Amino acid sequence: MVINTNIAALTSANNLNNSTNALNSSLARLSSGSKIVNASDDPAGLAESMELREQIGTTNAANTSISNALAFSQTQDGYLQQISSALNQMAALSVSAQDPTKSTAEIADYQAQFAALQTSVSSSMSQTFNGKNLFANGFTVGGVTVAAIDPSADTTNGTAWTTAITTDNLSTGAAAAQTNVQGAIDALATARGTVGANEEQLNYASNELSVLSTNLSAANSAITDVDVAQESTNYAKEQILVQSGTAMLAQANQNPQSILKLLQ
Repeated sequence: MVINTNIAALTSANNLNNSTNALNSSLARLSSGSKIVNASDDPAGLAESMELREQIGTTNAANTSISNALAFSQTQDGYLQQISSALNQMAALSVSAQDPTKSTAEIADYQAQFAALQTSVSSSMSQTFNGKNLFANGFTVGGVTVAAIDPSADTTNGTAWTTAITTDNLSTGAAAAQTNVQGAIDALATARGTVGANEEQLNYASNELSVLSTNLSAANSAITDVDVAQESTNYAKEQILVQSGTAMLAQANQNPQSILKLLQ
């Protein structure tokens, strides 16, 4: 039996220190919800998690860009619907203006309404989305090529229909106006078909990216997210070890006092 070196106390203190560190680590994992609180907890897992988070970030950013492109296409279609409605009215007016029973005054009234619709169509064709012309060149986003929607590129009698219908006048050429408007309606149908195809591609790409993001998040969760039930069990165990270790260290520090009895 020795006094200067209390091996039992040293051993108890070392065990208590280990249990205390384990308890603190368990507490940190439970409070943060992560298995990797410090880099030393799982260096390889941390490196893999960082790569997965980068992939998740870029995937979500690409999906956001595709969502913006989808909104762009939907806005295009909204204006094309307005133009379609205007063209249908213009077609009806051009036919009515050819009625030989109509007076000059009535035809002038038709022309006034026709001119207002011409202005409406021209205005719709010049609209923008976040500063980008709605009816211009196509673009690529998130690996998806969005075809250009430019109805003015379609021609009627060798002239872009957007130019043809704006120069028509029912008072002087109702039949020509009818022909040009019909050509415009045909071109518009093609344009809306292209918009629909663009939207279909964008929706498909968005769904793919959403699934990819979910799978990447699941993989990252398996690496970093703490299992609360399991960690709660570990916490309870370490808490008991700390309490018992504290009691045993106190007991070990009492042992040298028994030497006093030998000195009596």
